[in-house]
Amino acid sequence: MTKLLMIHPEKCTGCENCVLACSFHHEKDFRPAATRIHVFTWEREGISVPMMCQQCGDAPCIKVCPTGAMHRTTGAGVVDWDTKKCIRCRMCTQACPFGNAVYDVLTNSILKCDECQGDPACVRMCPNKALDFIEDTISTRSSTKAFASKFKEAFQEVK
Repeated sequence: MTKLLMIHPEKCTGCENCVLACSFHHEKDFRPAATRIHVFTWEREGISVPMMCQQCGDAPCIKVCPTGAMHRTTGAGVVDWDTKKCIRCRMCTQACPFGNAVYDVLTNSILKCDECQGDPACVRMCPNKALDFIEDTISTRSSTKAFASKFKEAFQEVK
């Protein structure tokens, strides 16, 4: 059975250990600009929310990719990125409704969560268990979709 990253925003303190763990896992460098997870913080409300690729079922990034570099492997839940096919047009970064596909100018690459091939560094390093890597069931998927929808609405209001 496939797994998915579950966010528990009520547990997030905004420490950004997940950001550092991600950048170090992928880039071997503590470079927050090269992370695949972003922590949004609303200081006035006292809320921090970690966000990464939601591996959307209808993945807008896949739909707009002109070369097929952004794709989903048959049977896999993760949206993957093929550096050899990518022409760096950055359409995927514009299409992502959550802003979770980003372009890194330093490495000339698209950065998006790949769930660390099944062992997410962000989950391992979160001291408050604000992130979980759990079985993808109907109930967890509906919880994730409900949260994503609420976050998208809140994010649109803040922009």
